[in-house]
Amino acid sequence: MKYIIQSVMLTAIFLIAMSCQRNAITGRKQLALVPESEAQSLAAGQYQSFLNTNKVVTGSADALMVKRVGERIVSAIKNYYQQKGLSSELSGYSWEINLVNDKQMNAWCMPGGRIVVYTGILPVTKNEAGLAVVMGHEIAHALARHGSERMSQALLQQGLGAGISIAMSSKPQLTQDIFNASYGIVSGTAMPAFSRSNELEADRFGLMFSALAGFDPREAISFWTRMSAAAGGNANTPSILSTHPSDAERIAALEKIMASTLQNYYKKS
Repeated sequence: MKYIIQSVMLTAIFLIAMSCQRNAITGRKQLALVPESEAQSLAAGQYQSFLNTNKVVTGSADALMVKRVGERIVSAIKNYYQQKGLSSELSGYSWEINLVNDKQMNAWCMPGGRIVVYTGILPVTKNEAGLAVVMGHEIAHALARHGSERMSQALLQQGLGAGISIAMSSKPQLTQDIFNASYGIVSGTAMPAFSRSNELEADRFGLMFSALAGFDPREAISFWTRMSAAAGGNANTPSILSTHPSDAERIAALEKIMASTLQNYYKKS
């Protein structure tokens, strides 16, 4: 029995090691039981299902602003990836940007660039630069494949580490629930939180992308201060704040990268 357990443990360790991949942007190795192509395929269906069951805002000044800010950031990302010789990393991306009427202070980005901003966060973003901080942060989570990393961890916890295809065929609803929770689409589901490194990576690269798009990165300090204050009286912490870094740590980290980020902003201005 002892040798069987050891064999199973060694096999599991081997499978996990084989499933780790290095992210092209962050340079960090991460657990990747969910291939990007399969994550994007699952995202396409889940995104459409979400839009079909929620009130999408179109034509309003806010909706146009969300589209405008998002498109500028996407353009900056495409240029950045092209300059780095990483355009293939965006293969399969079909960028979609929508504003949804919901009082939650939330936003998220699925694999493949499928983005939703909730109306509830707009009073906190206040302006286009503040909105760019949020959208850049969420898009950076997707580009760094943090959601896929969370989903891989959750699949392992559920004993579904054999792969996403097998997980979908054996427990489709559970797999879809894990997917939605992994990308911040639903709350109240037991999920591993984005790690400190995940959040600080999203802050760093998201702010860089928004600066490259011509949005003043200094607004990030004001936004996160406002967000923390707004969430203070909210019983349900917004997923965008379901993080390990404290407010002080996050702001201190942003201040450390502000000088280099401003250089990108001044180049664009």
